[in-house]
Amino acid sequence: MNAQCLGFDTSNYTTSAAVFGGGTAENRGRLLTVPEGALGLRQSDALFQHVKRLHLMVEELRAGGVIEEIAAVGASTRPREVEGSYMPCFLVGEGEGRALAAALGVPFYPCSHQQGHVAAAAWSAGREDLLDRPHLAWHLSGGTTELLRVEPDGHTVRAEVIGGTSDIAAGQLVDRAGVLLGLPFPAGKALDALYPEAEVAGLFRVKLNDLTFSLSGMENKVKELAERGESPANIARFTIDTIMNVLLRATEEAQKRWPGLPVLCSGGVASNRQIRTAMKRACGAVFAQPQYSTDNALGVAILAHRALEREANR
Repeated sequence: MNAQCLGFDTSNYTTSAAVFGGGTAENRGRLLTVPEGALGLRQSDALFQHVKRLHLMVEELRAGGVIEEIAAVGASTRPREVEGSYMPCFLVGEGEGRALAAALGVPFYPCSHQQGHVAAAAWSAGREDLLDRPHLAWHLSGGTTELLRVEPDGHTVRAEVIGGTSDIAAGQLVDRAGVLLGLPFPAGKALDALYPEAEVAGLFRVKLNDLTFSLSGMENKVKELAERGESPANIARFTIDTIMNVLLRATEEAQKRWPGLPVLCSGGVASNRQIRTAMKRACGAVFAQPQYSTDNALGVAILAHRALEREANR
């Protein structure tokens, strides 16, 4: 089915719109503006920026000649597919998506931000088949570090949290380390660039409790290194290697409990080169293409397209 579907994702970091038409896909996204030295945005500020920018993403898609006849509209409406999951910033994508669908007379399909991440990762890795079979998945972002057991659920997926952090997310640790070093927010790309310049290799072995771990103590470790005058590159490598080590151990333990299940990785932290290389080698993990690891609307459009196909085949 080659009908085009339009997807919106208005997360706490990126405004994005995407078109998916079966084999072809286009995403347009723009990071929200965060004041220098800040560690994020208030929801009211994020929402305001989305209101001003979402139409620009659609206009870019139209100017690029990739929008034809839209058969359905989708939007992420909440962070995760669980009761009580809510963030005001998603109201922008949902509101504009529902209004556009009503104006066009086409279906509107909601999903969660996390479901969109999984769909974008699977498709961009050439493994859309994972959306139709059980698998393990990491959602590694600025606000989420969760190990999931994923199962198909109609046109989308149902995810059960089986592990991850008990406090701050891996992306939060990366960003806090970056801001401490005077790097721009979000700091993932900057730390990734510093990593090869490190002269000393070292890590802190985070305790793994079942499949859960805490990263809050790592922030103090990073501050101690900075106060001792450690180089930014060494601090960057220490931070990334520590995160990578605990992710590997948690993944390997999960694979023992659920043997044979493939591992899919999504989220901004999953675009880190060192983490990708290590987890591919040790766990056979499948990763989204880097441009679809960070927040984007492509997965939302993919799930809307799958919903449309399902309705057509009934």
